[in-house]
Amino acid sequence: MNNSNRLRLTWVSFLSYGLTGALVIVTGVVLGDIADYFNINVSSMSSTFTFLNTGILLSIFLNAWLMAVIPLRQQLIAGFILMILAVIGLMSAQTLTLFSISMFVLGVVSGITMSIGTFVITQLYAGRQRGSRLLFTDSFFSMAGIIFPALAGLLLARHIAWYWVYVCIGLVYVAIFILTLFSEFPRPADPSALSRQQQSSPKEPWGIGVVLLSIAALCYILGQLGFISWVPEYATLNFGMNKQETGSLVSQFWLAYMAGMWIFSALLHLADLQRIVTVLAALAAVAMYLFIIAEQPDHLRYYLLGLGFISSAIYTTIITLGSQQTREASPKLVNLILTCGTIGTMLTFVVTGPIVAEYGAKAALITSNMLYLAVFVLCLSLGWLSKHRFHGHAAY
Repeated sequence: MNNSNRLRLTWVSFLSYGLTGALVIVTGVVLGDIADYFNINVSSMSSTFTFLNTGILLSIFLNAWLMAVIPLRQQLIAGFILMILAVIGLMSAQTLTLFSISMFVLGVVSGITMSIGTFVITQLYAGRQRGSRLLFTDSFFSMAGIIFPALAGLLLARHIAWYWVYVCIGLVYVAIFILTLFSEFPRPADPSALSRQQQSSPKEPWGIGVVLLSIAALCYILGQLGFISWVPEYATLNFGMNKQETGSLVSQFWLAYMAGMWIFSALLHLADLQRIVTVLAALAAVAMYLFIIAEQPDHLRYYLLGLGFISSAIYTTIITLGSQQTREASPKLVNLILTCGTIGTMLTFVVTGPIVAEYGAKAALITSNMLYLAVFVLCLSLGWLSKHRFHGHAAY
């Protein structure tokens, strides 16, 4: 494979994570305007975004099969067509049914595209290069969290219709589509050969540590997205912030998150992973609590910056600890933990929507704080059950 093709495919991977990040993270900023558009309350409106998250989850499950049946290039071209139809659906939606269907299609497209992006990186690079490229790919999720909430806040503050935010997100897929047209994609391995190889290798028990880490991954993602999705609503109602200010708050969280991701990636190998993730979970829970009890609007951004920076290494460390629970790194084990995190994404508004409807946005933030506390307890308990000190390899 020549270098120019490798570079194009690498950028497809980067942008695939940016696309999913933009769709997921921008929700909290546009939620109020969409609720006003359909003339319903925000808690009821939030439940329709479950279709977006469900689409992402289902497509990730299906993609292993899809890759063996449909070439990656054709999948991305079809995804471009579906993206156009979904955005047109949002722009013309007069009913919640059409809006929900369009959101589901966006979720399916972004989930498949992100899965392809991950596969491409693992095929193009190996060893240390693969680790650094995966980290940079993942940082595009956070980069989208910096750019698109600020952009959404800017558009909404100028009374531009909410669906133009999704038109802007769609431009990311335009770039993916153009790169796809001029790229040759690697072919997935034969599933039957992989199955025979897995059957021939001896099975190693995972242990209770994997269960704790899977639950921690679910609680962490549910807590993180449940918190950041309702920060704009909370800041508007309690501190009178406008759309541009709340969008800026969310962007600052993800800016600190991306910075922390890079800094911790260089430091994590210096300390025991179980101990450091326990400390980070405790500090993140404290930072979130300080945000919730803050009485001065000027203090909110400082607590959010601290929270974003501290929590940036938690999810990656949970996955890495999971990969170290067996003597040989197990892709199935890592996929289980990733799937639990994705389920946390899907449950974001299923869990927090009814809480907001009954008790308000602050109650959703408190719930997220309790979930972070649960992550701390689970990681602390892992100290007596983890096998990572015996299997000191890193698979992710």
